[in-house]
Amino acid sequence: MSQGSRLLLEENLKELKLSVMSRSLDMYVRQARENNLDYEEFLVNLTDYELQIRNENRLKRRLKEAKFPLIKPLEAFRFDLTPDLDSHLIQELVSGVYLQSARNILFIGRSGTGKTHLAIGLGIAACNEGKRVRFVTGCALINELVEARDEKKLSRLVKRYASYDLLILDELGYVPFTKEGAELLFQILAERHERKSVIITSNMGFADWTQIFGDPNLTAALLDRVTHKAHIINCIWDSYRLRETLQNKQ
Repeated sequence: MSQGSRLLLEENLKELKLSVMSRSLDMYVRQARENNLDYEEFLVNLTDYELQIRNENRLKRRLKEAKFPLIKPLEAFRFDLTPDLDSHLIQELVSGVYLQSARNILFIGRSGTGKTHLAIGLGIAACNEGKRVRFVTGCALINELVEARDEKKLSRLVKRYASYDLLILDELGYVPFTKEGAELLFQILAERHERKSVIITSNMGFADWTQIFGDPNLTAALLDRVTHKAHIINCIWDSYRLRETLQNKQ
């Protein structure tokens, strides 16, 4: 290839926004010559690399948008310490079938049993499948909703939270909500009902959710929506955070 043709090719790649191919052109031309590749093989290798980098960048953007407090994949979860957890169900959920049917997942159990880790792990799996995910604690979401309402931006925020493929609502029940906050949260969950999936983690059983939301009627209506066709996973095993602490002391 002449120098002029080479420069023209690089300009064309940049114009087509194939920046990775443009930057890696020298490397792949050299590999093609060394391995005696034909034009088709050379082009497949070059375009595969462009697609690989684009997919990696899209995943990074999705993970950043999700706002996970920590990147904790399910591979790091201690399934050996949770014998009561149905690992086959978790693997089924990793496939994302529940997202297709807009089913919810509820992890209910005491602190330290890995509820948040499981929720984040499923969220990361959804990001890997190209889904838009948002992680937020119950209190943080309510504070955001109250601020948006005061600034006349509530409808826009509700629309945004309704649009995520998966909403992870963490630590529901650690702090009781005001009547106003409970009503705003209900609005979000009602918008997503039978449209998009929600993962909820809570340290309180359903019988005690009135303590979180205050109003029995609102609590009943909310439970009716979030538990409808939901996967309810009771985390009844011992706290493995406490177990780790005790083992470290020993």
